Amino acid sequence: MALVHRSWMQLVGMFLSLVGWVLTGACNYLPDWKNLTLDLNELEKWTMGLWQTCIFQEETGIQICKDFDSFLALPAEFRISRVLVSTSNGLGLFGFLVSVLGMNCLKMRETKQELKKRLLFLGGILFWVSGILTLAPVSWVAHVIIEEFWDEDIPEIVPRWEFGDAMFSGWFGGFFVIVGGSLLIYTACSSEVHLSSIHYAVAEMQDTCQHLETENTHMKL
Repeated sequence: MALVHRSWMQLVGMFLSLVGWVLTGACNYLPDWKNLTLDLNELEKWTMGLWQTCIFQEETGIQICKDFDSFLALPAEFRISRVLVSTSNGLGLFGFLVSVLGMNCLKMRETKQELKKRLLFLGGILFWVSGILTLAPVSWVAHVIIEEFWDEDIPEIVPRWEFGDAMFSGWFGGFFVIVGGSLLIYTACSSEVHLSSIHYAVAEMQDTCQHLETENTHMKL
């Protein structure tokens, strides 16, 4: 029963981590980290992502995007966010591959059980780091947007950037990846406790059997 319970928790952890990894990948490439609408032309919506900026025309339904010409020309929070979120996607993929090898549903020899637990634990740690590397830059960009939105030194006529959909994708994705990684770490650690308790119970049974055999020998004598 305990093995089935851990297997289900591992599957749930892998599912949450996979969903979170997809969301963080979308956050990385969607050009909608920030958006604004000009008062002079409310039919146009400007968006800005880590890799390009776009203009969406509601009247025609056409979206025109342009890649950034220079990495160094980006704001500091966007330069660092591009590096961190890309690293997060790579670690998430690696964590997924490592975790699959450590799951209970993958049958291996008994001598490889310890290796499976270590792989599962490592996969959970990689998911944790992946989630943090997404949540940190997204929250940083959100902080900058809020500061600029309420900055009294900027004239009211100047348009303010607001949160885009990609940032919410990053928040939810990072949260799911961390929760999924936590479940994998828990199952890896609980399996160690479970196996140690089994070994302890087996040792006690062996001692009891030996004690009974000794008593039977004395009785025969």
